[in-house]
Amino acid sequence: MAKLIIYSIDGKENGAIELPSGFEKAVNKAVIHQAVEMYRANQRQGTLDTKTRSQVSGGNKKPFRQKGTGQARQGSSRSPLWHHGGVAFGPHPRDFSFSVPKKVRTAALRESLKARYQEGSIVCVDAITLKAAKTKEFSGVLKTFKISGKKVLALSEGMSPEVVRASRNIRGLEQGSAGDVNAYDILKSAKLFATKDAMEKLLKRLK
Repeated sequence: MAKLIIYSIDGKENGAIELPSGFEKAVNKAVIHQAVEMYRANQRQGTLDTKTRSQVSGGNKKPFRQKGTGQARQGSSRSPLWHHGGVAFGPHPRDFSFSVPKKVRTAALRESLKARYQEGSIVCVDAITLKAAKTKEFSGVLKTFKISGKKVLALSEGMSPEVVRASRNIRGLEQGSAGDVNAYDILKSAKLFATKDAMEKLLKRLK
Protein backbone atom coordinates (compact mmCIF):
# COMPACT_ATOMS: atom_id res chain seq x y z
CA MET A 1 0.00 0.00 0.00
CA ALA A 2 1.42 3.35 -1.07
CA LYS A 3 1.74 6.01 1.59
CA LEU A 4 2.10 9.78 1.43
CA ILE A 5 4.36 11.25 4.10
CA ILE A 6 2.97 14.11 6.16
CA TYR A 7 5.36 16.83 7.26
CA SER A 8 5.18 19.43 9.96
CA ILE A 9 5.45 23.07 8.95
CA ASP A 10 9.19 23.02 9.70
CA GLY A 11 9.87 20.10 7.31
CA LYS A 12 9.97 17.16 9.74
CA GLU A 13 8.07 13.93 9.13
CA ASN A 14 4.90 13.72 11.15
CA GLY A 15 2.99 10.63 9.99
CA ALA A 16 1.60 9.34 6.72
CA ILE A 17 -1.63 8.91 4.76
CA GLU A 18 -2.51 5.62 3.09
CA LEU A 19 -3.23 6.08 -0.60
CA PRO A 20 -5.78 4.03 -2.58
CA SER A 21 -4.59 0.78 -4.11
CA GLY A 22 -2.98 1.05 -7.54
CA PHE A 23 -0.87 4.16 -6.91
CA GLU A 24 2.24 2.07 -7.60
CA LYS A 25 1.02 1.01 -11.06
CA ALA A 26 1.57 2.80 -14.35
CA VAL A 27 -0.42 5.94 -15.04
CA ASN A 28 -3.36 5.61 -17.43
CA LYS A 29 -2.63 8.49 -19.79
CA ALA A 30 -5.62 7.80 -22.04
CA VAL A 31 -8.20 8.63 -19.37
CA ILE A 32 -6.26 11.75 -18.40
CA HIS A 33 -6.27 12.87 -22.04
CA GLN A 34 -10.05 12.58 -22.27
CA ALA A 35 -10.64 14.67 -19.16
CA VAL A 36 -8.04 17.33 -20.00
CA GLU A 37 -9.44 17.77 -23.51
CA MET A 38 -12.90 18.25 -21.98
CA TYR A 39 -11.72 20.86 -19.44
CA ARG A 40 -9.76 22.80 -22.06
CA ALA A 41 -12.61 22.71 -24.59
CA ASN A 42 -15.06 23.94 -21.97
CA GLN A 43 -12.86 26.98 -21.34
CA ARG A 44 -13.02 28.09 -24.97
CA GLN A 45 -15.29 31.08 -25.53
CA GLY A 46 -16.09 30.31 -29.16
CA THR A 47 -16.84 33.96 -29.96
CA LEU A 48 -14.74 34.37 -33.12
CA ASP A 49 -16.80 35.55 -36.05
CA THR A 50 -16.18 36.62 -39.64
CA LYS A 51 -18.49 38.19 -42.19
CA THR A 52 -19.66 36.21 -45.18
CA ARG A 53 -20.30 37.76 -48.60
CA SER A 54 -23.91 38.42 -47.57
CA GLN A 55 -22.83 40.46 -44.53
CA VAL A 56 -20.08 42.77 -45.82
CA SER A 57 -20.94 46.23 -47.12
CA GLY A 58 -21.15 46.79 -50.83
CA GLY A 59 -23.64 46.86 -53.70
CA ASN A 60 -25.12 43.98 -55.60
CA LYS A 61 -24.14 45.64 -58.85
CA LYS A 62 -21.91 43.71 -61.21
CA PRO A 63 -18.45 45.41 -61.05
CA PHE A 64 -17.96 45.48 -64.83
CA ARG A 65 -19.43 43.91 -67.91
CA GLN A 66 -19.07 40.20 -68.48
CA LYS A 67 -17.01 40.25 -71.68
CA GLY A 68 -14.57 42.45 -73.47
CA THR A 69 -12.53 43.88 -70.58
CA GLY A 70 -9.74 41.30 -70.61
CA GLN A 71 -10.34 40.55 -66.95
CA ALA A 72 -11.79 37.50 -65.27
CA ARG A 73 -15.57 37.66 -65.03
CA GLN A 74 -16.91 38.92 -61.72
CA GLY A 75 -20.45 39.01 -60.43
CA SER A 76 -20.06 40.90 -57.15
CA SER A 77 -17.55 43.10 -55.36
CA ARG A 78 -18.41 41.26 -52.15
CA SER A 79 -16.90 38.03 -53.42
CA PRO A 80 -14.20 36.45 -51.19
CA LEU A 81 -11.82 36.95 -54.12
CA TRP A 82 -12.04 40.72 -53.72
CA HIS A 83 -10.38 43.05 -51.26
CA HIS A 84 -12.93 43.89 -48.53
CA GLY A 85 -15.04 41.00 -49.71
CA GLY A 86 -16.57 38.33 -47.52
CA VAL A 87 -14.59 35.55 -45.86
CA ALA A 88 -15.05 32.05 -47.18
CA PHE A 89 -15.14 29.25 -44.58
CA GLY A 90 -14.23 31.64 -41.75
CA PRO A 91 -14.96 30.97 -38.05
CA HIS A 92 -18.38 31.69 -36.55
CA PRO A 93 -19.63 31.55 -32.94
CA ARG A 94 -19.96 27.99 -31.70
CA ASP A 95 -19.99 25.97 -28.51
CA PHE A 96 -16.89 23.80 -28.10
CA SER A 97 -17.93 22.26 -24.79
CA PHE A 98 -18.62 18.56 -24.33
CA SER A 99 -18.86 16.19 -21.39
CA VAL A 100 -17.37 12.86 -20.38
CA PRO A 101 -18.88 10.43 -17.86
CA LYS A 102 -18.40 11.15 -14.17
CA LYS A 103 -16.46 7.90 -13.73
CA VAL A 104 -13.99 9.07 -16.37
CA ARG A 105 -13.50 12.41 -14.59
CA THR A 106 -12.96 10.61 -11.28
CA ALA A 107 -10.51 8.21 -12.88
CA ALA A 108 -8.63 11.13 -14.45
CA LEU A 109 -8.38 12.84 -11.06
CA ARG A 110 -6.98 9.64 -9.56
CA GLU A 111 -4.47 9.18 -12.39
CA SER A 112 -3.30 12.79 -12.22
CA LEU A 113 -2.68 12.44 -8.47
CA LYS A 114 -0.90 9.18 -9.14
CA ALA A 115 1.34 10.86 -11.71
CA ARG A 116 2.28 13.65 -9.28
CA TYR A 117 2.85 11.11 -6.49
CA GLN A 118 5.18 9.00 -8.60
CA GLU A 119 7.12 12.14 -9.55
CA GLY A 120 7.46 13.09 -5.90
CA SER A 121 5.67 16.36 -6.59
CA ILE A 122 3.12 16.21 -3.74
CA VAL A 123 3.96 17.87 -0.43
CA CYS A 124 1.52 17.31 2.42
CA VAL A 125 1.72 19.19 5.72
CA ASP A 126 -0.34 18.63 8.85
CA ALA A 127 -1.36 22.31 9.03
CA ILE A 128 -0.23 25.73 7.83
CA THR A 129 0.59 28.11 10.66
CA LEU A 130 2.56 31.33 10.34
CA LYS A 131 4.18 33.57 12.93
CA ALA A 132 2.86 36.62 11.09
CA ALA A 133 0.50 37.22 8.17
CA LYS A 134 3.29 38.19 5.80
CA THR A 135 4.23 36.98 2.34
CA LYS A 136 7.80 36.46 3.51
CA GLU A 137 6.63 33.94 6.09
CA PHE A 138 4.70 31.85 3.55
CA SER A 139 7.60 32.03 1.09
CA GLY A 140 9.82 30.65 3.82
CA VAL A 141 7.50 27.67 4.21
CA LEU A 142 7.73 26.93 0.48
CA LYS A 143 11.51 27.23 0.55
CA THR A 144 11.61 24.71 3.40
CA PHE A 145 10.14 22.14 1.03
CA LYS A 146 12.16 23.39 -1.98
CA ILE A 147 9.12 24.30 -4.05
CA SER A 148 9.71 28.01 -4.47
CA GLY A 149 9.94 29.50 -7.96
CA LYS A 150 7.63 26.92 -9.52
CA LYS A 151 3.95 26.83 -10.37
CA VAL A 152 2.33 25.56 -7.19
CA LEU A 153 -1.25 24.52 -6.48
CA ALA A 154 -2.01 25.00 -2.78
CA LEU A 155 -4.94 23.07 -1.32
CA SER A 156 -6.11 23.69 2.22
CA GLU A 157 -9.33 23.35 4.15
CA GLY A 158 -10.31 26.09 6.56
CA MET A 159 -7.29 28.27 5.83
CA SER A 160 -7.22 31.29 8.11
CA PRO A 161 -7.60 34.77 6.58
CA GLU A 162 -4.05 35.58 7.70
CA VAL A 163 -2.59 32.68 5.72
CA VAL A 164 -4.70 33.58 2.68
CA ARG A 165 -3.43 37.15 2.84
CA ALA A 166 0.17 35.97 3.21
CA SER A 167 0.01 33.62 0.21
CA ARG A 168 -1.96 35.56 -2.39
CA ASN A 169 0.97 37.72 -3.53
CA ILE A 170 3.35 34.84 -4.18
CA ARG A 171 4.15 34.53 -7.86
CA GLY A 172 3.21 31.18 -9.36
CA LEU A 173 1.07 30.11 -6.39
CA GLU A 174 -2.57 29.29 -7.04
CA GLN A 175 -5.09 28.61 -4.30
CA GLY A 176 -7.56 25.77 -4.79
CA SER A 177 -10.25 23.81 -3.00
CA ALA A 178 -10.05 20.06 -2.49
CA GLY A 179 -13.72 19.80 -3.35
CA ASP A 180 -13.44 21.63 -6.68
CA VAL A 181 -9.98 20.82 -8.04
CA ASN A 182 -9.84 18.66 -11.17
CA ALA A 183 -7.27 16.66 -13.11
CA TYR A 184 -6.35 19.62 -15.33
CA ASP A 185 -5.66 21.85 -12.31
CA ILE A 186 -3.31 19.26 -10.85
CA LEU A 187 -1.44 18.54 -14.08
CA LYS A 188 -0.83 22.17 -15.04
CA SER A 189 0.98 22.77 -11.73
CA ALA A 190 4.53 21.60 -11.10
CA LYS A 191 3.91 20.99 -7.39
CA LEU A 192 0.89 20.14 -5.24
CA PHE A 193 1.11 21.65 -1.75
CA ALA A 194 -1.73 20.42 0.47
CA THR A 195 -2.71 20.18 4.09
CA LYS A 196 -3.63 16.84 5.62
CA ASP A 197 -7.34 17.72 5.80
CA ALA A 198 -7.40 18.83 2.17
CA MET A 199 -5.60 15.70 0.98
CA GLU A 200 -7.97 13.42 2.88
CA LYS A 201 -10.96 15.22 1.37
CA LEU A 202 -9.42 14.94 -2.10
CA LEU A 203 -8.81 11.19 -1.66
CA LYS A 204 -12.42 10.68 -0.61
CA ARG A 205 -13.48 11.93 -4.03
CA LEU A 206 -11.67 8.99 -5.63
CA LYS A 207 -13.93 6.40 -3.99
